Amino acid sequence: MRQRRLMNQINVVPYIDVMLVLLVIFMVTAPMIQTGNIDVPTAGELTAPPAEAMVIAVEADRSLSVKESGSAPERKVSDLELQRFITEALAANPEQPFLVAADKTLPYQTVIDVLEAVRTAGVRKVSLQTASGG
Repeated sequence: MRQRRLMNQINVVPYIDVMLVLLVIFMVTAPMIQTGNIDVPTAGELTAPPAEAMVIAVEADRSLSVKESGSAPERKVSDLELQRFITEALAANPEQPFLVAADKTLPYQTVIDVLEAVRTAGVRKVSLQTASGG
């Protein structure tokens, strides 16, 4: 009697059959898919361009400085001058955004104190700078 040898090859014919059936299904259903039109609503006219954020910088020695939008130079201010500066900026534009840029070595409480001072001055849009460029 002869011994039967085991076949150690993969039979791929059933896989090819399944792929061909799927291909036919997709070829038949693809033309049936209808593209729809979406009526996108339009927005009204923008009254003014968004203002560039004014930067409040807190240095490692806890000194404050402000930089107005644009290419204005940075100027050192005290806590009282900061409050006055914010009040004047909000009088000109109530939606003026502010950016707090603090030194990474500062204690967290110092940054929170500056944020609280900005909030009590009436600022509604304040953000934190997360990384310094350069």
